[in-house]
Amino acid sequence: MNADKIRARVEGFSEVCRQNGIKTTHQRSVIYRELVETDEHPDVETIYKRVKLKIPEISLDTVYRTLRLLEEKGIISRLGSHTERTRFDANADQHHHFVCTQCGLVSDFYSEELNAFPPPKAVNTVGVVHAVHVEMKGICNACAEAHGE
Repeated sequence: MNADKIRARVEGFSEVCRQNGIKTTHQRSVIYRELVETDEHPDVETIYKRVKLKIPEISLDTVYRTLRLLEEKGIISRLGSHTERTRFDANADQHHHFVCTQCGLVSDFYSEELNAFPPPKAVNTVGVVHAVHVEMKGICNACAEAHGE
């Protein structure tokens, strides 16, 4: 994500919180900023370690609760299955993910074709689709190069 988008999201955080009935606290702002400033889709423990450098007295529980609240309000999204370590993404633009099965890299990519993908009618027997998110798995360029592929 480019610097202008990062700045716009960080500057707009207070307004997004207000619109969602959330009080903007210093801790929440620092947690959100940490998530917005990276494109690596960190897990809770990684976010906690980084935020703790800026707010030494913050607890892991506060980071968990903040991320759950921001996810509940649709400000961030959770990635991965419930059996994996939960990772978070502050990119609210419609996008999809490529996951490297070798190194675990998660990268955003954008596709108008996938955004326009009509969910199959069979999914109606399961529930109502509100969004389509595609996660593709494979080997990233760096791992492929390292393995001579």
